[in-house]
Amino acid sequence: MDVVKRGSGPLFAGHDPDEARAFFREKDKALAAKVMGVKEAVATFIRDGDYIATGGFGATRIPSAVCHEILRQRRRGLGFMGHTSTHDFQLLAAGEAFDRCDAAYIIGMEARGLSPNARRYMESGKVKVSENSNYSLALRVRAAAMGVPFLVSRDLMGTDTLEKSPSCVVRCPFTGKMVAAHPALYPDAAAIHVHEADVYGNARIRGITIADLDLARAAKRLIVTTERLIPADEIRREPHLTSIPYYLVDAVCEVPFGSYPVVMPYEYFSDEEHLLEWMRVEKDPAQLARFLDDNIYGVEDFWQYVERNGGLRKMTELRRKELLIRA
Repeated sequence: MDVVKRGSGPLFAGHDPDEARAFFREKDKALAAKVMGVKEAVATFIRDGDYIATGGFGATRIPSAVCHEILRQRRRGLGFMGHTSTHDFQLLAAGEAFDRCDAAYIIGMEARGLSPNARRYMESGKVKVSENSNYSLALRVRAAAMGVPFLVSRDLMGTDTLEKSPSCVVRCPFTGKMVAAHPALYPDAAAIHVHEADVYGNARIRGITIADLDLARAAKRLIVTTERLIPADEIRREPHLTSIPYYLVDAVCEVPFGSYPVVMPYEYFSDEEHLLEWMRVEKDPAQLARFLDDNIYGVEDFWQYVERNGGLRKMTELRRKELLIRA
């Protein structure tokens, strides 16, 4: 295939499908219970230096509990897939957990503005960056899920993003037309928050999934956090509702309100007051340090964080708000 132009962005994650297949070939796929706490899951499946990815979309259905635990365990030298990321990126930047990033949508908090600390961290020179679009990152994960080394599209061409990306422009061997080739991306570990799962890891997602179904197949190790555990018989009764099958999953963690303070569709709305508090304290590094000590480093687990910020009373209000919005 004729390569016409190459981007200068580095490849941070594994991209060879044969290497990935060798790993997946040895992965345990037994139908076994995988229930554990988030602390154990992060300690077991996310290691310093890993390239990690989080599921969800924007400020919707992100694995907040896992991000908190990554900070509490002081993980360092991670790579991160910044695909439609908002509060998850904000959290990991606050802990300086990663030092390289495939950037698409990263420091933005959507209508709330830009995360001051995440922007400060990205401008500090501490992070190596490779640029992508949200679509090209989704294609890179899909290529990995399909077991192919790359997928092609017509995006990025003629943009500065291509110049700083790991993608390249190639000539189609069938038509002679130019297309952008995007390399596969295999994260070492990923975390996805879901609505329901059984003890084996069969998981259900309601609503928008974006790239999560491909991410589950691309990640070498997968932590699923779930709003609730349900009986395996319920999964068998309606198997068509299963979004992520058990054999892709390494850990299942029951974490009610595990996406707080962002939206969990059909469960609870975002805590806008608390998200704005994050934005406010981030303006001053000293305030942010105290805030992190109070809300992450100084609590035992994610449940204690939720309790510290309103607990069940607040979550009941957010659940009511989500249901009224959808009425």
